[in-house]
Amino acid sequence: MGSVSDAMLLAAEAGPHLPSVSDFLPPEILFEGTPFAINRIILIRIIATVVLLTVMVVTACRAKVVPGRWQAAVEWVLDFVRDNIIYQVMGEIRGRRYIPMITTIFLTVFVFNICGVIPGMNIAATATVTMPLVFALWVFCQYWIAGVREKGIGAFLKEELLPPGVPWPIYIILTPIQLLELLVIRPLSLTIRLFANMIAGHLLLATCLAFAQFYIIESADKLAGVPVGGLWFIGGFVFTLFEMFVAALQAYVFAILATVYINQSYPEE
Repeated sequence: MGSVSDAMLLAAEAGPHLPSVSDFLPPEILFEGTPFAINRIILIRIIATVVLLTVMVVTACRAKVVPGRWQAAVEWVLDFVRDNIIYQVMGEIRGRRYIPMITTIFLTVFVFNICGVIPGMNIAATATVTMPLVFALWVFCQYWIAGVREKGIGAFLKEELLPPGVPWPIYIILTPIQLLELLVIRPLSLTIRLFANMIAGHLLLATCLAFAQFYIIESADKLAGVPVGGLWFIGGFVFTLFEMFVAALQAYVFAILATVYINQSYPEE
């Protein structure tokens, strides 16, 4: 009995276990030491992808002319991406080509983000740099493809690296900056925006819950600890709702920025 009390006292003296960088680099849990090693975040990505594909395939297979509530909800999301993101930025004729791509990005980023508030997962699948970078590189591959297809490689590079109306000596400084922006800055801006937001949300939420657990369960002074822990728990609940909002917002921002960037590669009409 005394050892249990001593352990609780030591835990109370040590303070709450706060989240750290190690939360985003969990150990491998399957196929350790092989090229196919899987840690918790990769496993969450696999599960989220399977769930998303299953939902979309089952909905498509059971689609009816007069949709039920579930089909109507899925169609509303698809129509929102098409009408309020793609067509609004690109127009209907140009945007048709990119409906599958932008819709895939929006749905995948949203589902990966929302994993951060799902019990048992508790971390966004976009909270490491890999997935945001993959999506960003996909966007900028399409940016290059669209620009070269519409303008030709020479005209595309000339427009990107030698913007008109600039005195020629300025090109000595401007052209390397333009090249850096084209190859590095734009992809990184998309990557870091998503990656950093999901990390920040996870840290805030985990910190609130860690303090709530410490004051309510581990604190030696229950009289003062429970009310304080209750406030931290309420804060955790508020941040959970906020994290759900951010998950949707970041999916929207990533999708609309991807659409804007690709649209910029087309000639001005």
